[in-house]
Amino acid sequence: MSAMIGEILTLALMAFALGMDAFSVGLGMGMYRLGLRQIFKIGITIGLFHVWMPLLGMIAGRFLSNTFGAIAGYVGGGLLLLLGVQMMWSSFREDEDSLITPVGLGLLLFALSVSLDSFSVGLSLGIYGAKTLLVLTLFGIGATALTWAGLLTGRKVKGWMGSYSEALGGAILLAFGVKLLFL
Repeated sequence: MSAMIGEILTLALMAFALGMDAFSVGLGMGMYRLGLRQIFKIGITIGLFHVWMPLLGMIAGRFLSNTFGAIAGYVGGGLLLLLGVQMMWSSFREDEDSLITPVGLGLLLFALSVSLDSFSVGLSLGIYGAKTLLVLTLFGIGATALTWAGLLTGRKVKGWMGSYSEALGGAILLAFGVKLLFL
């Protein structure tokens, strides 16, 4: 019984850590012009990505080496760099059209970028043999809740910052991408 509680606690802490990544990135993206319906959809999408990415990782973890996890981190960092640069660039443009927005393909790219870490963790958990349903439930709920918290916080900060909030949001995404790539 104590081993099961220990595993639940460990996986909950992992889910929180991965969700904090989603919170940090959501904080930056929340400064983008978002309505509550869009925030709801973004949180659900990121939560779903935090379910199927570790599932894919857990499946692959049984077959692949640990070095693949570093590649996933680099891809995630690269995507965040692109999102950050685009967001900063669009904040200084005169027209309102954005290359990447948190709808459609932009939302999928955003969700993919913040869930690649969960793929890497899934690789390790697949090798370890963790309980799949427990992992997916905790990761999905944690990422969804923390993404909503980040987006809503970012939305509030945007009101305080005025027109420079999108540039700051892009800088946050850019910094997070650099962190994934170089730290």
